[in-house]
Amino acid sequence: MKSGPDIALVASLVGDPARANMLTALMNGRALTASELAQEAGITPQTASSHLAKLEAGGLVEPEKQGRHRYYRLTDDDVAGVLEGLAGLAARTGHMRVRTGPKDPALRRARICYDHLAGDLGVQMLDSLRERNLIRQKKQDIELTAEGERFLAKHLQISSDMLTHPRRPVCKACLDWSERRHHLAGTLGAAMMQRFAELKWAARDTTPGSRVVNFTRTGEKQFAALFGNRKD
Repeated sequence: MKSGPDIALVASLVGDPARANMLTALMNGRALTASELAQEAGITPQTASSHLAKLEAGGLVEPEKQGRHRYYRLTDDDVAGVLEGLAGLAARTGHMRVRTGPKDPALRRARICYDHLAGDLGVQMLDSLRERNLIRQKKQDIELTAEGERFLAKHLQISSDMLTHPRRPVCKACLDWSERRHHLAGTLGAAMMQRFAELKWAARDTTPGSRVVNFTRTGEKQFAALFGNRKD
């Protein structure tokens, strides 16, 4: 491509194994230090700093200074969406890491994707919203309906004015790497995940680097009551 977006540059930034590991570590939405990211990538802090400088220059991460420490996070959910899509492509084409562990089924069931719910439960939630006409979806375009606004206000105390953001859409389809279908992103996806945490229905796994979301027994019942079981 001689004109237009330089996808080769972005691909080269993501394509380095160490940088890919660092970016994946930031998919849990938390800000991490260069030392923590170096550990995630299995490289020295000096090498990590060099990689982070490239990622920052490329607009994929942004720093935040707090006291003596400098923390890094993904610039926005668009970066997370690209990474999730690449993970789905890698899974579909058979490029999987051979090392699995006890967290793998939990990761597939429910995990954080930047700031919204992903995995089987995330896909189930989007399916339920669509089937009940609480949202309208045409391919990747999603729109919250008036009935959906009433549903959110009644059951989750989420009002439409809470969803306004200058750079993010209210609803957005994010391709789920494990389900290979869409889950809900955007300000609505983020607000719903935040509400689940506030209600103590779900909490992120506290293991460093983990993206697993654990639902409590009460949370599972409440989630099932609102979003039911996905139709196969």
